Amino acid sequence: MLLAALTVKLALLVLCVLVSIAFITLLERKILGYLQKRKGPNKVGVKGVLQPFSDAIKLFTKEPVVLPGSNSLAFLVSPALSLGIMIIMWLSFPSSLGMTSISLSVIFIMCCLSVGVYPVLGAGWASNSKYPLLGSLRSVAQTLSYEVSLAFILLSYVVLTSSFNLERVMTSIEGQWLLFMSLPLAAAWFITSLAETNRTPFDFSEGESELVSGFNTEYSSGGFALFFLAEYGSILFMSLFFAVIFMGGLDMSVSFPVKVMLVVSMFIWVRGTLPRLRYDKLMMMAWKSFLPVSLGYLMAFFATSSILSQSVWF
Repeated sequence: MLLAALTVKLALLVLCVLVSIAFITLLERKILGYLQKRKGPNKVGVKGVLQPFSDAIKLFTKEPVVLPGSNSLAFLVSPALSLGIMIIMWLSFPSSLGMTSISLSVIFIMCCLSVGVYPVLGAGWASNSKYPLLGSLRSVAQTLSYEVSLAFILLSYVVLTSSFNLERVMTSIEGQWLLFMSLPLAAAWFITSLAETNRTPFDFSEGESELVSGFNTEYSSGGFALFFLAEYGSILFMSLFFAVIFMGGLDMSVSFPVKVMLVVSMFIWVRGTLPRLRYDKLMMMAWKSFLPVSLGYLMAFFATSSILSQSVWF
């Protein structure tokens, strides 16, 4: 029964996430178009609503190109592994429909975010080309910089709610907008999410001007599409996680999808307004700004939790 429930949940997740990604890409192209005083896709279907599905059909029907000097196994497995890690990460989100859930979901999310760099590194190395390898190495370096502060931010709310279970965390902060109580942490989380999902202004692993599209330079057709789906699925998950932690939302509340789409729109707005930063700026910001702030909040939340537990005990 457990395996059947997990299979049903995984199938529903894959379907819902892929459809959501399709319309998020359409929303992004529309918003970027109006930001640049032009119209986005408006030819395929009503107001361009079928454009994402047309792009998907085009990408998956093109002939894949595998370079003769590449490691073909790692070259083909890396895009599928990237998409698989993104889908598995969605299993950590509890559902009000009563299906299976992961007990230590916060730790599971941190593990998935850390493992997500390996497909990028594998794709860059397996391409047997200098530019993809440079892009993948830059991705690994930036991951080591911001994941320390990312872990401290998550641990701050673990201490505050006394649980590693995301469902209990959601129940503990239901209706409470921690965004206003910990605005610096929310800003650090959002900026770190931009770097985690390789989005502007921190898309160093895909720096077209310096690295000729980065780690996925040698990918075409289906391989590129899988990396594309994994990136936008991660954007949607990080937006959902931001809404859960900082905006007090539950997955069955009416306002919750609105909160998630608001955060997704912020991702798109940042891409349309900010240029790519210099590579060392992210390192300096992660180690000199985010790490002290997140560590300070962790100590403050730990002290608050200790005082409250002692007062309840006495």
